[in-house]
Amino acid sequence: MSFGYSYSVSGKVLKCTPQLFHRALDNKNTSKVCADIKEALEKVKRGEMSREDFDKYKNARKKELDIFTPHATFRSGERKNKMAIPSGLSMYDIDHIPDPRGYYKAMIAERVGELGVVLAHVTPSTEGLRLLFVMPEGMTLAEAQKWMSEQLGDENYDGGVKDMARASYAVPRSYLLYLDEEELFMEREIKTEENVKDDVRHQPSPLPMEGTGVASGAAFKGIPYSEIIREWWNRNGGVPAEGERNVKLHKLAVNLRAICDNKKEILLSVMPRMGLDESELRSIVHSACKEPPKGISKMMQRIVDTLTQEDAEEADNEESNCQLSTINSQLRKSLPIGLKESLVGVPDNMKMPVLCSIMPIAAAYADQVEVKYCDGNHQHLGLMSIILGEQASGKSVCKHAVDLWKRQFDEEDALARKREEEWKERKKARKSNEKAPDDPKVLIRALPVTVSCSTLLKRFKNANGHTLYSFGEELDTLRKTNGAGSWSSKYDIYRLSFDRGEWGQDYNSDQAESGTVKVAYNWTILGTYGAMRKCFKSDNIENGLSSRILVAEMPDCSFSKMPKFKKRSKEDEARIQEAVTKLRGVSGFIDTPRLRKAIENWVEEKRVEAAKDIDHVKDTYRRRAAVIGFRCGVIFRLLEGKESNAAIEFALMMAEYCLKEQIKTFGDSLLNEYVNAKDECQRYGANHSVFDQLPPTFTKDDLRALKSGYCSDNSLYSIISRWKNDGWLEKIGKNKWKKQDTSNS
Repeated sequence: MSFGYSYSVSGKVLKCTPQLFHRALDNKNTSKVCADIKEALEKVKRGEMSREDFDKYKNARKKELDIFTPHATFRSGERKNKMAIPSGLSMYDIDHIPDPRGYYKAMIAERVGELGVVLAHVTPSTEGLRLLFVMPEGMTLAEAQKWMSEQLGDENYDGGVKDMARASYAVPRSYLLYLDEEELFMEREIKTEENVKDDVRHQPSPLPMEGTGVASGAAFKGIPYSEIIREWWNRNGGVPAEGERNVKLHKLAVNLRAICDNKKEILLSVMPRMGLDESELRSIVHSACKEPPKGISKMMQRIVDTLTQEDAEEADNEESNCQLSTINSQLRKSLPIGLKESLVGVPDNMKMPVLCSIMPIAAAYADQVEVKYCDGNHQHLGLMSIILGEQASGKSVCKHAVDLWKRQFDEEDALARKREEEWKERKKARKSNEKAPDDPKVLIRALPVTVSCSTLLKRFKNANGHTLYSFGEELDTLRKTNGAGSWSSKYDIYRLSFDRGEWGQDYNSDQAESGTVKVAYNWTILGTYGAMRKCFKSDNIENGLSSRILVAEMPDCSFSKMPKFKKRSKEDEARIQEAVTKLRGVSGFIDTPRLRKAIENWVEEKRVEAAKDIDHVKDTYRRRAAVIGFRCGVIFRLLEGKESNAAIEFALMMAEYCLKEQIKTFGDSLLNEYVNAKDECQRYGANHSVFDQLPPTFTKDDLRALKSGYCSDNSLYSIISRWKNDGWLEKIGKNKWKKQDTSNS
């Protein structure tokens, strides 16, 4: 039995655990070495360094990196072939390719399951791609690598990567392209000629990283001393040779003492040994601490500042990458028919926008379905999405997916529009004394987003309970449209459509449509950030439209290479049409008790989070994000045909993503509406002020009630303080104030 693969640190080969693996990924030295190698490669491209010098430099720097031995674990901690216990994994290198990430997306991303890939990353040189994959049963290392070369059509593969002791250098987390951690560390039954009986579980425990001293966990302002020391050596000529060791260690100790509170025991615990015995190291530390430090040295301050900034940047990037990784991990699981095929050939970082773009039309097809939400009310599947991205950010990938989903609407609407045109022609051609032909009242479901309110009302009246759908390629086009088709005249309709509210208009004219209808209208619109800001202002931020929108963002394409797309096959397109037909065929009440309970738990969890942070924005958006996630989960359940765990996970993922994007897109604007104390200081306005609605004597709770619970205590006190400074009130007790007569002021 094998237990994964090995990890080498400080000359010892250990069983590789997930903890060790992630420690290597997040090691600052790993990031620094790989960044230096990448910078050297740029010099080669600019002609500032020869390829020969680069290779020497790269090989020297790579030796500073931690290593893994993916092919085997090793008895007695010795990395020798005769001590190897096969791991069941094989390493495959693809060298000297101009765009490893692009190659991975084009050749491997959609085939990781088929190829058995458990780990994929860019190599430290950034010129290659490394894959770890599960060896097909019965194959040797060489046979497995030959098999992989055939699968990828790679005739130039490195046939020498078949040594059991072959090592793979660690890379930073940002170089990772794919990781299936559960599969990577799985125990496998390995059939070999040698009957291996050694239990690798008795290998020694991990040792501290080289140069960290005995207190490997110690840190200054959250930065491990080991990282500070590594960075010190990088900026001071590297790790000292034996002849200069004591002098350089003394200089290091002098600079470290300020961040060790000039305490010898702390300094002694973090200083690297470098072969010195305890008495020698104590002597160096004692000498360095003779004089109290005047403060942190400029060089040490720069090192701390640099590492602090790197931590912040890595935390942001890691959070973003982690979210994307979590989403893509979910999307790689068994998506149901229609959703799976919609993402075929779509780059990973564009899959969520594509998914969000098709949710409203999928819901429109399932318009005869009724579900019960966790509050006990029955709902239909109203959904609206806006896909945000700068110009030329690839938003058309969403249009291509929606076009496939819209095909049945378009085909049926074409026939209906033809009937309507014929009716118009007959009506136009009739004689003055002839009766006008009866309006055919055709059902047309796919409408342009610029449709006038009058025509939209007519379409609603002829819809017979069906949901209408619009797709818009540019939000700004809708915003700029003059007259009845403009954004401003329809955003109340959009808001009402979320829950099939009533809307209508009444004109005393035969030329305009009048009446009242239930609004069932889903849509998807693509747009830029500028257009979004112009459409969503104070009136429709606070009135609830923003919380009803499923927002998705295209990836930042600044200075990035052109993304590569793969075309869907005819079979994929047919499966999407099969999914459409399936959704159209479902009607009546569909009960989803497990999904309902999961969303109820999620929205409560977010309520607690918001309450702890006094976060009124999160508290507002969590509610409808939960509804949106729930409705997306219902679509998944309808397509899959059962209320599976995957459907529940999908619903929670969509709710989480929706909440994050709503807060990111609209949160600041909503907060300004809630807590604009300055506006409350204006005594009179269009709707009168909160001040005027208060009783002559009031408490903080009276003010909070008028503010609808959206203000924190600090915000309430800020408002009261401004009123007091303006002479509008006086304090008459604890949390109690009296309004002043300002009629003559």
